[in-house]
Amino acid sequence: MSGVIEAIHVYDERNSPILSHTYTGRPLSAAHLLPLYLDHPVPRPSLIYLPNTNPQTLVFSLTHANLLFLLTSSSELEPLLALEFLHRIVDVLEDFLGAPLLASKIESNYDVVAQLLTEMCDAGTIGTTEPNALRDLVEVEGFMGKLLGNLSLPGKSGFNQNFVSSSTPSLIASNAPALPWRRANVRHTSNEMYADVVETLTVTLAPSGRPLAAFANGTIAFTCKVSGVPDILLTLTGPSGKHNLGSIIDLPVFHPCVRLARWKERPGELSFIPPDGRFILAGYEVDLLPSTSGGIGSNNLKLPVDLEVKTGLGSLGSDFEVRLHVNKVFGAGGSSMTQYGRGGSGAGRGFGASHPGTPSSPSLEDLTVTVPLPADVRNLSEIRPSKGDASYNPGDRFLEWHVPAKELAAGVSYFGLRCTVVGPIADEEEGSDPTSFGFNGTGADYSYDEPYQGNRSVKQEKTSATPDEEKDGRKTAQNKILMPSSASISFSVKGWLPSGIKVESIVVDPRKSRGLGESVKPYKGVKYLTISKGGVEIRC
Repeated sequence: MSGVIEAIHVYDERNSPILSHTYTGRPLSAAHLLPLYLDHPVPRPSLIYLPNTNPQTLVFSLTHANLLFLLTSSSELEPLLALEFLHRIVDVLEDFLGAPLLASKIESNYDVVAQLLTEMCDAGTIGTTEPNALRDLVEVEGFMGKLLGNLSLPGKSGFNQNFVSSSTPSLIASNAPALPWRRANVRHTSNEMYADVVETLTVTLAPSGRPLAAFANGTIAFTCKVSGVPDILLTLTGPSGKHNLGSIIDLPVFHPCVRLARWKERPGELSFIPPDGRFILAGYEVDLLPSTSGGIGSNNLKLPVDLEVKTGLGSLGSDFEVRLHVNKVFGAGGSSMTQYGRGGSGAGRGFGASHPGTPSSPSLEDLTVTVPLPADVRNLSEIRPSKGDASYNPGDRFLEWHVPAKELAAGVSYFGLRCTVVGPIADEEEGSDPTSFGFNGTGADYSYDEPYQGNRSVKQEKTSATPDEEKDGRKTAQNKILMPSSASISFSVKGWLPSGIKVESIVVDPRKSRGLGESVKPYKGVKYLTISKGGVEIRC
């Protein structure tokens, strides 16, 4: 594939074009492209082919922070290359303009955005996409430059140069490093290194509670504020040690600064020269089910919360109950996990830190249960949570139950929520069946359903079930359809990871590093966070 990127278009939340940048050729305009893109039904794929345009066009799309990014090409282009380039544009704009990325920021800093897009792609060929390298190539006007930008003062250029050039690198650095991801002449007064390991938990449970699928998708975010060019070795370990870490971690991805040969030779060791600031060092996936393969009745998957849903309760089967059991989360402890702290002085620093949110004392927060309800449910007549707040909006078709952090910190282990469903109006109206009324509309029944020549036993069989019992049976069958079929939990746990992976050590090699004195000992910190946004789902 020898295709090139022809243009980038950015639209705001009202689908109005706020930026168009053409690299090569004569691509479709932003106003002409948008209706063709919106003609495709939702959900729209990331790649759309427009065969009826001149020329025929490939459209790659990305939606971020209510902004729509469209990339076009009239020749065959590698899809992953184009989509990754869109993600790099978003990351770079957030790095230069600040997050969240808003349309007003792009419009007010068009000079910076234009420079960035020009440096990132030249004549349709992708070039420099690392934020650190772009800071040496793109001139960002400082505060004093913006203040004096429209003033014609004598000597303004010299005054402006003193305030702007001190913090803005020259366009052509004399001693630019050979590493495209790290800026030249990095200097920090406080040398610090932080590692944040974040895992997203996704679990599907059977009605019995047996796990059907369980995955943890991890991200290692690293923040380096160290002077010079440090050479860092970060070592990971698993629940049973470092020797089998390669078999636990699936689909690993790394930042370009990571030496892949070192990882392949010794899985778990990340050797790299980091960019300056915060970046994503690595990502991975862990299948949590191999540890739970002890049989159908086994459930060794350690979750911070157990969820159970009971349906068809009450005399008419119109109630359902959600039960929560908060487990004590046991992190993969050890002194190696607590030797790095985070936060202010006295909290989380040094060895043996055990304040809430650390591996030795994980904290559960943001616990929310979501119960989708069928479309036939008109309302919930009663919502009775034992703790927390529960709400139901008929328009959204789901029940949401939030348990506050203070209730979780109080040591309560069991929580319950009981609700009563209300079906359609026609099911509740008495006499809705037209056959139950007489011809005169008085409600009297004059029908004669006795057999002409039947024995007495037939009559007894027909009258054995009373009208009230038949009515209750119909309501029970109707309420069974109104019961929920699943429920999901959202939560976050600080200081605990479901995979058991931990950072064993962070070491700066003084022999390979440059610009960092041997007496300087950077401060090191590690945090662990587990997030599940509706990821733990149980089937009813």
